[in-house]
Amino acid sequence: MDLKELTAFQTIVQEGTFSRAAEKLNYAQSTVTNQIQRLEKELGVQLFDRRWDVQLTSAGRLFASQVDNLIRHWNDVAGLARALQHDEVGLVRAGGIESVMETVIADSVRRFQQQKPRMACQIVTGNTDSLAKSLLNDELDFAICGEPSDHTAFYFEPFYHEHTVLIADHNHPLCQRSLVSFEDILAYPIATGGSTCLYHLQFSKYLSRFKGEPLLHHIVNRIPTIPYFLKQTLAIGLVLESTPLIPEVKRIEVKLDLPRIPIGLLQLRHREYAAESSVHMLQSMIKEEFIGV
Repeated sequence: MDLKELTAFQTIVQEGTFSRAAEKLNYAQSTVTNQIQRLEKELGVQLFDRRWDVQLTSAGRLFASQVDNLIRHWNDVAGLARALQHDEVGLVRAGGIESVMETVIADSVRRFQQQKPRMACQIVTGNTDSLAKSLLNDELDFAICGEPSDHTAFYFEPFYHEHTVLIADHNHPLCQRSLVSFEDILAYPIATGGSTCLYHLQFSKYLSRFKGEPLLHHIVNRIPTIPYFLKQTLAIGLVLESTPLIPEVKRIEVKLDLPRIPIGLLQLRHREYAAESSVHMLQSMIKEEFIGV
């Protein structure tokens, strides 16, 4: 059974005769007759009463009631197959750190879905360490994050660099001063992200230069929530410069001799994607967003 045979049967029923169906399909009548004979042989039933041109048998009437659905389903499947061939149907799996999720990645995914409406997106938020692990476990196609400490298996393309800053409640004593030394910071509790965050690791290394240590060290895994933990407290938060601040919290003017953190595209080397062109399209859109920032 093929689409031509189904179309021939449908056209005969619509036109009322084999001859008019052949004319509409631009076939010789013998071609249409042969197509129906092949269809009947494949189905194992007779569709037309041979005494009348288009007198349907009971089996033919049943088949005629379903032929439109069969042809529609055939065309849908064929369209799906063509779309798959061009990466227009499938799934793109991307991850990102929180500082870029609500802006760059969200805007890029919105543009991507306008271009590829039949492509689904799976978006995961995490820090560089967790996103790198997801890539190694084949749970993501790529991520927008920092550069992992062990980058042997990865390709990393930096897009921009993040600064690390210190923040506190706007009534904090250090927020009232125009010049603050790092030693002043150590007299207060400090809240940072998880121990696997790149900027946490940098900060811990930086602390080793000083004899003193923070009064307390709080761990808050979600960096954007750190400002909320500082309200009406004497704690100081270590966050990325791009972290949105709430009105009750402000930046402390202190010089931190910390290297900037590169943020960019992280993916496995020599990776083949299920939806190659779609993955590259979303990556390009994200890069364009960073260039525009």
